[in-house]
Amino acid sequence: MPSQEVARDVKSPSRTRGKRPDPTSGVSVPDLVRYRAAVADLLIEVAGHAGPDDLPKLETILTDRMTGPELGTVLGTLPGGAAEAAARLRLEVRDYRPNNRSSARDLSALIRIYLLSRIDIMWWGHLPGYPTDATLWNSPDLVDLDALRRSGLLRFRYRRQAEGLVSRAARAVERRVWPHRTPHTAGLRFARTRPEVVALLNQLAVDFARRRTGRTPPLWVTSLARSLEHQHRLRALGYAAMLPSGHCLGYAVDIEMSWFRRFDAHGLLAALLLERQGWGDVNVIDEGQAWHVCVSPRAASRLRRDFRTALGG
Repeated sequence: MPSQEVARDVKSPSRTRGKRPDPTSGVSVPDLVRYRAAVADLLIEVAGHAGPDDLPKLETILTDRMTGPELGTVLGTLPGGAAEAAARLRLEVRDYRPNNRSSARDLSALIRIYLLSRIDIMWWGHLPGYPTDATLWNSPDLVDLDALRRSGLLRFRYRRQAEGLVSRAARAVERRVWPHRTPHTAGLRFARTRPEVVALLNQLAVDFARRRTGRTPPLWVTSLARSLEHQHRLRALGYAAMLPSGHCLGYAVDIEMSWFRRFDAHGLLAALLLERQGWGDVNVIDEGQAWHVCVSPRAASRLRRDFRTALGG
């Protein structure tokens, strides 16, 4: 069972925040609401230009809208500004190939994921990230989830990526015998993340546990911190792994969603995530099977304190 310190740590945050500008970008929660609405409006426009012969027109629309005032509130704060963001997205669109691995099922989904993920970069893009796997493993900014789990300090679940032929074979047998026992994911390659993310996940897990019904399992995490090296591996395999990425800065996490449909709990989990987005604590992106969540700077200092409290410090 988790310790009493963790129980004190997982109280829900205050609902009174939101209108003040973000301390690192000057962009407020209402600004982000307008930005997300502008992204949704853009997607309606680009939906009619998704064919292979429409690429020049689509690129013109993206450039005009991304360098305009509606999206400029966020994109203008990025390293390189809105023009560089538009250039990156044009390259993503040109290179896009639909496949079963990618969370971007079509061009509209790719554009949506890219534009919403720029909120993460607005918040944390000034950080250097983790260029290699070795850099990530040795970073003092990250904590080891395996050690925290052994100490009973985690309220959420995850599984490590199977390593070696025997482990992969055992995992395959398990999926055949108990096909719905766990989410259908590869598991964590890196069970490491920032303390702020651990605190957020513990709070979400407790809120989810309090409200879920029946035999609904606990919150399940599918991806945490990644190196740029690994992000490029994912891109080569066809995943919609954006660059830059909040995962490569340590502040993003992917939370399983589709599996919870079996327990009629996906709506509850989505509501909990969107509630925190409304407070300005996180950025949320619906990526289908898993939802991407990134901690905001306005929540980071509080979550860091919460993590230290959980450790008794």
